[in-house]
Amino acid sequence: MNELTQFRNEIDQFMQFHPQSPLDEAQREAFNGLAYYDFNEALVMVLPVAQFPASEPMVEMETSTGDVRPYRRWGRITFAVDGEPASLTIYSDIYGREFFLPFRDATSGTETYGAGRYLDNHRPGLWDLGNGRVKIDLNFAYNPYCAYNPYYSCPLPPRENWLAVPIRAGEKNFDHDPV
Repeated sequence: MNELTQFRNEIDQFMQFHPQSPLDEAQREAFNGLAYYDFNEALVMVLPVAQFPASEPMVEMETSTGDVRPYRRWGRITFAVDGEPASLTIYSDIYGREFFLPFRDATSGTETYGAGRYLDNHRPGLWDLGNGRVKIDLNFAYNPYCAYNPYYSCPLPPRENWLAVPIRAGEKNFDHDPV
C-alpha cells in the first residue's frame, strides 16, 4: 500500500472512531470514508520558494467563525497546473518552523469544500527541503474541520491564495447526508 493510500485509510479511521474526530455521532454512524480525487502525479512538485524577509510583518487571517489568527508570510511558490500558471503563499508561525498553505481553487464550492483546503507540515504534503526549495504534494490537500462541523474555527485562505485553476487532487466535498 502506498503512502497516500495508507494515510487516507488512517484519516478515515480517525474520522469514524477517534474521540477527537470533528464528526458528530450521526455522521460517524453513517460514515463510509472521505471522498478523494485519484492520485495525480503532476501535482507532486519540488519547487523553488521565494522567501519573504524575516522582517515580514504578521498578518491576521480571518477564520470561519469571525476570529483572526496571526501568521507570517514565509514564501511564495509558482508552478503550473495543466499548463496554467499558479502561485501560492506559504505561511508560517513567527519562528518560520510551522508551515501552513491554505488555498481555494476553481473546484472550491462545487467539487471541494467552498472555504478552501489546506496543506501543512504536520501532515504529509508540505516539506521545507532547505536551500530555498519546498516539496508540495497536493494529493494530500485536506478539508479543515469546519467542513464537517460548524463549531470549529478554521482560517480562511487569503485572496492571494485563491487560484483560478482547478486542483483536482486531495480531499473532495464532505457529504453530510450520505444516502
